Amino acid sequence: MCGIELPVGTIAVYNSSTKSVTCPVCLPQESSAVPRSQGSDVPVKVNDVENSLPELVLEQSEVFAGAAGASAQREYERRKDKRESRIREAHPRIGGLIIALSDDPQSTKAWATGAQGEERLGRQLDAVVQAGVHVLHDRRIPTTKANIDHLVVCPSGVFVIDAKKYEGQRPSLRIDGGWTRPRTETLIIGSRNGTKLVDGVHKQVDRVRTTLEASGLNDVPVSGMLCFVEADWPLFGGDFTIDGVSVLWPRKAASHIGRLGAIDAATAARVHHVLASSFPPA
Repeated sequence: MCGIELPVGTIAVYNSSTKSVTCPVCLPQESSAVPRSQGSDVPVKVNDVENSLPELVLEQSEVFAGAAGASAQREYERRKDKRESRIREAHPRIGGLIIALSDDPQSTKAWATGAQGEERLGRQLDAVVQAGVHVLHDRRIPTTKANIDHLVVCPSGVFVIDAKKYEGQRPSLRIDGGWTRPRTETLIIGSRNGTKLVDGVHKQVDRVRTTLEASGLNDVPVSGMLCFVEADWPLFGGDFTIDGVSVLWPRKAASHIGRLGAIDAATAARVHHVLASSFPPA
């Protein structure tokens, strides 16, 4: 607003309605967060006030939450278009007929199914956003091809949520072993072993925890969830925990997010911004 060029890294406030950037010096005088020199109308230097503005800046700055299921939907469309192009090139005259009479392979349709599950869960998570609760969708894990479906910051900590759409199949916990041999836990989805999904959540949780620790947020709890959309859940109960990962459905996940905890609104805002900048939209 003042026309002064701000150096890279300067903390400032972005106003989305006017598409303007305000440096700390030009913030309204009524803001108690901006210290001014006594006996003078001249504000102190930008560098002197940056450290006193974290809560104000985090509160006003804008973070793109991401679009749930966007990257999975793009991958589905890419595979679908590639298949159709291949068929049309191989059969110029009847390619359109072949495409109309045949389905996409399961490996392609799985991406569309995944996108639908992420989008549905994303809508339900967005519905619980309030003061102290922040949601990020479809975030890319740097240096990898993987992504995190949903990140939720709330009073009880951070939840790393992996959405799965297994329509009509029931997740269950199978426990083997006991007195005479080691106890083992297995995630069963329908009749298949799905324990590798738990391992995937653990990897995501570790990346998030490491990121927060690097920013001095060691005390923020980080937990993992496997959220099954449109699964065959029983009328009563049905959720469980396997190796520290909660296995549940969307509404149950929302109830976890609504629990009280030790993370105040200012800390939640800081965590939100750290995660948003560390895990960009996929």
